Amino acid sequence: MPDPTQIYPIPNVHNVVHVQPTIRNPKIIVGDFTYFSDPDFEQHVTHHYDFSTDRLIIGKFCQLGQGIEFVMNSANHQMNAVSTFPFFIFPDWEQKPPTPDNFPYKGDTIVGNDVWIGQNVTILPGVHIGDGAIIGLNSTVTRHVPPYTIVGGNPAREIRKRFDDELIQLLLEYRWWDLPVKEIKKIAPQLSNPDLDAVKQFLKNALKKRNA
Repeated sequence: MPDPTQIYPIPNVHNVVHVQPTIRNPKIIVGDFTYFSDPDFEQHVTHHYDFSTDRLIIGKFCQLGQGIEFVMNSANHQMNAVSTFPFFIFPDWEQKPPTPDNFPYKGDTIVGNDVWIGQNVTILPGVHIGDGAIIGLNSTVTRHVPPYTIVGGNPAREIRKRFDDELIQLLLEYRWWDLPVKEIKKIAPQLSNPDLDAVKQFLKNALKKRNA
């Protein structure tokens, strides 16, 4: 059976890495089977210091492109004063740090499940990316991304929805990524089926059976 704790899931291929078993920072939470091109994913989470309180939360089955960067809240400077220079971090200036409410803190950064993030994407602090979204390469994500939406550019803007509203709602209700691995393996052909009408009917039947 597929094993999410296996760092290198493809034999003799070292640029496809399951992220979860490589994580050491308790403020970075990554779901099963999410993969990246580098065994040191934490290098790509910047400005996430020991004193930082925000978390990076990434769901299951995400595909993370090479060169991505998650910029965390501690990258922010004070913007409600005359200068943005952080005098307080340099001991020789002997300045007390401003209180936390003086910084533009935006909370946790959250990526849903089955999200594809292209190469060299930058995600800014506090952004929420919905399940099934796709982020085009070289994009800078500055705002929340709805589920099953394709965005791209700098700043990233919505290009289109991946599916119609009915199919999106069915997928969000079904949440295939939360099924046991054995069940996901059985339905994998449906998850890769380009006949979306057939997939829609499969989801309707599966949800009807689940809710019976």
